[in-house]
Amino acid sequence: MCRHQANIPDLTMWDQEIRQMASSHAIMASGVFMATVVPAVLVPGFSVYGTHLLWLYSVAGSVTVVNITLFWLLGVSPPTKKNTLNYKVSRLVRSCLYLLLSCLFFHTVVVLYGAPLLETALETFSLAVLLTSLTTLRCVCVLGPNVQAWIRVFSRHGAMSVWDTSLQMVVGCSIVGAWLGAFPIPLDWDRPWQVWPVSCSLGSVIGYLTGLVVAPAWIHWHRKQLTYKSK
Repeated sequence: MCRHQANIPDLTMWDQEIRQMASSHAIMASGVFMATVVPAVLVPGFSVYGTHLLWLYSVAGSVTVVNITLFWLLGVSPPTKKNTLNYKVSRLVRSCLYLLLSCLFFHTVVVLYGAPLLETALETFSLAVLLTSLTTLRCVCVLGPNVQAWIRVFSRHGAMSVWDTSLQMVVGCSIVGAWLGAFPIPLDWDRPWQVWPVSCSLGSVIGYLTGLVVAPAWIHWHRKQLTYKSK
């Protein structure tokens, strides 16, 4: 009985965090929607297929701005030990470096998986930028430029908060979505969404949106088990 009562405040706090997360995820999903609708109104001839790179960068930019703004306002990132200007500048530079290295990493991985090395280099790098905005950027926002924290969160049973768990799910869904999106490309259907890297971009965005929806629901459903496990 005492143990159950001791866990009630924890569950209440987790419910508040889950509601906060669900609200922020709804805003993030709305950002993706607006990144598609607004250019379609303002840019003549805009379409997801016909001007795919424009759509891709529109989504990547929207995701970047919305994530940075929301996580800064929510204060999800762990507090820094130093509050000096030099430390803040160093942290910003390291975050930008991590994002650049992530773009190069995703570009290399996609090429190793069969993307043309030179013929569609711009398209491949653009996909890498999109994947970075959907995955690595969220890691930087939630955990900061801390490789050790990233390794901890993505190891087995490494999540220590609801935001860690949502990070695992959103990043995982985004990457799996991009991977699944590659399967229709070799098929001889001659569809506009089979042009590189349209299906992979769509797959990663759909996976990202799926993660935004599934994460709060899954964490809410399993919050008791997760609370006990973190003790």
